[in-house]
Amino acid sequence: MNKMIACCGINCETCEARIATMKNDDKMRVEVAKKWCEMNHTDQITPESINCTGCRVEGVKFYFCSHMCEVHQCVVAKSYETCGECPDKDSCKKVGAIWENCAEAKENLGGE
Repeated sequence: MNKMIACCGINCETCEARIATMKNDDKMRVEVAKKWCEMNHTDQITPESINCTGCRVEGVKFYFCSHMCEVHQCVVAKSYETCGECPDKDSCKKVGAIWENCAEAKENLGGE
């Protein structure tokens, strides 16, 4: 499976944090941090935290993705590459919340 598909199925190649990281674009980091703070009702996301090479590849990770994401933690704990390998994926509330908002993520893992 394409290593740029995250554990949950989101395509890391389209993630604004990864794009800003790969371009080393500080202006984009500021814009992404502001947008994500508003979306998540927090002021804890700073431009300096907008650094990520992708969920399943070597390199720096966005703090939420590497330390707080329940989906990522679950996949690692079960020694899967992605949720696509899990027999409980269709009833999982953790990844289900992502798939409700991003149907493409489920499709990227071979779902409907």
